[in-house]
Amino acid sequence: MRKLLLQIDSAPHPSVFDRVVAFDGGADEVMSYGGVMPDAVRDLVHGCIFTRGPQDLKHTAIFIGGTDMALGEQLLAAVTKSFFGPMRVSVMLDSNGSNTTAVAAVTKLRQAAGGDVHGRRAVILAGTGPVGMRAAGLLAKAGADVTLTSRKPAAPERLDAIVKRFGGSVRATAMADSSQAPAVLDGADLILNTGPAGVRLVERAGWAGRAGLRAAADLNAVPPVGIDGIEVTDDGAQREGVTVFGALGVGKLKMKIHKACIARLFERNDLVLDAETIADISSEIAPPTRA
Repeated sequence: MRKLLLQIDSAPHPSVFDRVVAFDGGADEVMSYGGVMPDAVRDLVHGCIFTRGPQDLKHTAIFIGGTDMALGEQLLAAVTKSFFGPMRVSVMLDSNGSNTTAVAAVTKLRQAAGGDVHGRRAVILAGTGPVGMRAAGLLAKAGADVTLTSRKPAAPERLDAIVKRFGGSVRATAMADSSQAPAVLDGADLILNTGPAGVRLVERAGWAGRAGLRAAADLNAVPPVGIDGIEVTDDGAQREGVTVFGALGVGKLKMKIHKACIARLFERNDLVLDAETIADISSEIAPPTRA
């Protein structure tokens, strides 16, 4: 039986990137819909679940994308609300690649730290976007003491939402520009830059030679890179005594995770793949305990 993937995208045009990865991940056919709002979800979902018997529904799955993670979360809620009894299919949320990117970055940092980040101080630069927020939650869940930076301190309710969902410790601090980075990074064991493309947030002097710093990852692939001294292709390189990862180094694992998750959707009909469950799959294909 053919593996059919319903691609629900909140953007006007469904992501070509997500469509290509869906095929590479094992889908035989991708049915793509753009500009989807929550009120249109039920009919799309029912079109999936009423066409095959319960025993065959594992051959149908749903992928939720788009550029807006907050809207993606609403779409996910609408999808799961449309299920009932055995009439359900597996679904994955990865709007703007936020979940798979956050999981890949956290996995790399944990590997560099020997797997155990309990009690370690992790600083996520420009971390109030969807990638930063999910990375913060995953690191906090693993026991790290997480600090998010932004130009202005994050709203307390946003931090409360992370802690409520993931547990652990997350705090916020303001970092207006790179001149404040040395003070913000004081005592950091792990650094992750999730800032905008082409914006440098840390100069080399702000992180090089810092005692206790184990690993740093920069998700910015557009010059200038976000953390000076890290190359976009770095994938565990040693620079200034620190294990570093660039955007393409993290991106290779992100793609591996994304494809593995697509394949997993077609193994059963009751999976809901969000940040935590995607992290579980990542731990199988790229164990965070590897030194």
